[in-house]
Amino acid sequence: MPVEPSISVIVPAYNDARRIEQTVVGIGRYLEQRFPSHELIVWADGDDGTRERVAALAAADPRIVVGGTEVRRGKGRGIREGVALAHGNIVGFADADNKTPIEDLDLLLPWFDRGYDIVIGSRALKDSRVEVAQPKYRQLGSIGFTIAMHAIVGLREIHDTQCGFKFFTREVARDLFRRQKVDGYMFDVEVLYLAQRAGYRIKEVGIRWRDDGDSRLQLVAGNWQNMKDLFRVRFRTYEQASSKQALVTSD
Repeated sequence: MPVEPSISVIVPAYNDARRIEQTVVGIGRYLEQRFPSHELIVWADGDDGTRERVAALAAADPRIVVGGTEVRRGKGRGIREGVALAHGNIVGFADADNKTPIEDLDLLLPWFDRGYDIVIGSRALKDSRVEVAQPKYRQLGSIGFTIAMHAIVGLREIHDTQCGFKFFTREVARDLFRRQKVDGYMFDVEVLYLAQRAGYRIKEVGIRWRDDGDSRLQLVAGNWQNMKDLFRVRFRTYEQASSKQALVTSD
């Protein structure tokens, strides 16, 4: 009988051929040392050969799974598809650009032993280390986004909803991504909103982060879409999850 993986890491990608092999090899090396029964799922949209490069690595390592289409369908959609394939006891995602080193997963995992359902990386806590900051105009945009997001959706206890380094127990991941609908960047907000409504325990942990200058967000069209998605999250009717008492901490 196949051994059930202890952890599934999902890497969403879009036309990342120039760096995807380095990312997959690096994450795989870390997981091999820490979790021999791991699973690495790369969900890659685009037509630049990213999937083919990952498929070549997967041919030599059955713990690597690759999917995606030539059409860009959104980061939220990709992670939702990846969660549906995941078998790990812990399921989460890390960005293909390595803005947060995979080794920082060591900071998140102990909190699951303390009873948390979701543990998320944060760039906005006292112990966070932003090694390369975004340009000033994007920092100002992030401040504006946070103000608007809190006003529309809430989540005031969470300092950084958008860091691409989030992990869940398997049951919680399946519940949340089964119910979430946003295909684009606001899926992070949607998942945390659903988690808070369901009463799942969320822990925010400071991590290392460095900007690589490669933003896929179009400032005008992208931000307009984000605002529409925030209102959809706030006013959409979702399926119900089992109720628990919500607790969000970041100490």
